[in-house]
This record gives sequence, structure tokens and C-alpha cells, in this order.
Amino acid sequence: MAEPLPPTGPRIPGIGLAKGLAVTLRTMTKKTVTAQYPDAQPDLPPRSRGVIGLFEENCTVCMLCARECPDWCIYIDSHKETLPAAAPGGRERSRNVLDRFAIDFSLCMYCGICIEVCPFDALFWSPEFEYAETDILELTHERDKLREWMWTVPAPPALDPAAEEPKEIAAARKTAEKLASATQAQPTDPADPQGGDS
Repeated sequence: MAEPLPPTGPRIPGIGLAKGLAVTLRTMTKKTVTAQYPDAQPDLPPRSRGVIGLFEENCTVCMLCARECPDWCIYIDSHKETLPAAAPGGRERSRNVLDRFAIDFSLCMYCGICIEVCPFDALFWSPEFEYAETDILELTHERDKLREWMWTVPAPPALDPAAEEPKEIAAARKTAEKLASATQAQPTDPADPQGGDS
């Protein structure tokens, strides 16, 4: 059987209302910190997510971003172009040419999967956030607009000087040092230009 609750003190009517009004009065006496947005631009964090910028030269039309997008908000059209052989006797090469790259920001949930899966660094986060439209159909931005946003992408943060050296660079440096010490350790014998005793 459950134990009865301990008795509480006498209830004063309206105590909850008084506590609520006390919070309201405390808040009313503090200075407001509301930024008047259109007049005062907000200070954004350095790598904030705004919109997605497209660096068109790096895009190989591999379609990974469109396939991995959970909202299916990326639209890509392309065609194949045949390039002539670079040397006589060589074979012709074909490559994909980007015709359309559009992102529907009315569907996009800003997860960043498309940016992460892009193997050629063609997509980047831009801190731009002022792209509101009066019509939802105008939220589909084509590659020209995405390219404009590319130039607002901030530079990546500088490397930490106290950070550990990357494994690839350390391995390459050790190999170069071994090769340098091996070439210095070999004695240099002058070559006999005559090819024998004379």
C-alpha cells in the first residue's frame, strides 16, 4: 500500500500569481538586448550554415550529392561530350558536362550531407542567410545564384601550430630524410673516362 503524502503547509490563495508577477517585474526592469535586425546585422559564428555555394569547376556531375540527399532537393542535368584524342593513335575521351545544378531550399533541411559526400569539393557552406522570397517556387536557386554564394564562403580556419603533424606528411618527411642520408653515405668514386688502365 502506498504511503500517504506528507501534509503541506497552509495554502495561500494567489501565491502562484504573485510569483509569476515577480518574474515579470524582474524582467521588465532589465535592459533589453534585442538587436534591430535589418538595421543591425547579426554577428554570425565563423563557420555558420547559411546556404550552399557551388564551385562549378570542381563539379564532375558524379551525382553523389543528389543521390545522398534525404530530401531530394538537388536537381542535376548533364550531357556527355566526346573529346578528341590528345595524341595520334589515342582514343577519344568522354566527359560529363554540367547543364543544370539547382537546389530547392524550400525542401532543404540543411543537414550538409551533400557537402560531406562531394569527393571533389564542389559544394561549400556559405554564411549568407538573406534569401527569403515571396513565392515558394522562387526558392529553387539555379547554379548562377549558387555560384554567387560561393564567393561569400569564408576561408578555412588556420591550422593549429601546436597540433600533431599529419601522418602522411610525417611519413613523407621520414622517407625524404632516409633518401637524403642514404645518398650522403654512399662514397662517390670518380668514373674512369678511359675505361681501363693506360
